[in-house]
Amino acid sequence: METRELTVVAGSFVTFQLLFSVASPWLSSAIAPGYRRLPLTKLTEWNSRLVSTVHALIVGLFCLYILWFDDAVNANPVWGDPSLVKLNVAITCGYLLYDLVLLACNWSTMGDSFFVCHHLAALYAYGYVLTRGVLPYFANFRLISELSTPFVNQRWFFQALNFPRSHRLVVINGVAMSVVFFLVRIAVMPSYWVSVFATFGTEAFERLGLGAQVAWITSCIALDILNTIWMYKITLGCYKVLTGAGGRKDKGVAQALSSSDGKYINNHTD
Repeated sequence: METRELTVVAGSFVTFQLLFSVASPWLSSAIAPGYRRLPLTKLTEWNSRLVSTVHALIVGLFCLYILWFDDAVNANPVWGDPSLVKLNVAITCGYLLYDLVLLACNWSTMGDSFFVCHHLAALYAYGYVLTRGVLPYFANFRLISELSTPFVNQRWFFQALNFPRSHRLVVINGVAMSVVFFLVRIAVMPSYWVSVFATFGTEAFERLGLGAQVAWITSCIALDILNTIWMYKITLGCYKVLTGAGGRKDKGVAQALSSSDGKYINNHTD
């Protein structure tokens, strides 16, 4: 890993820590009067989700720029010039390290072994990009999924502030969350896998080596399965809200939708 990428990882780690401990409490208090009335555990998660939203916007928009304008990466998706992609991945690695530290410091309320495994697996996969400069197009394509995160986090903010589910802003955000989640995590699957299959048997693919090949393909399959499950839950909950189906029988469905916007989604860096 080059000095530039290490600097970005370290700088991102420190920046996200400052956002969590300094910027989020100040900004949240100014724009959300109910923030200070939240219990300590929710304050911690609130600040964590605000940082998650900032990270998602930076990385997601950077991904779109690379996808549209980085000709070198688009021309050679396996071994193209990874300079911009490595910067974006380095930002994400800094975020993942920050979030692992946050989890460790708040393990009793936020800790989850599955979540830790996800972060470690993501760091392992992105390590190939940072150290060997491989698969820049595919790493960048996966990070586009972060564009759904702000809507997922916003839904949690509304819940924390006790907005009713029927509130216009909650409904609008819920529909937007469903649409964007589908576009950046589900609708892109066919084109992504077409690009993957197109590399099979090529010299560029063989140069990767078995380790990188296995890490790449297996992680993509697992993440797409998870995204499909989450999409089903989100769609079901959105349908219930839009059709006005209520009552005690639908409480479980609403809870299912709530569970689908937990940290498993909002911090995933696919």
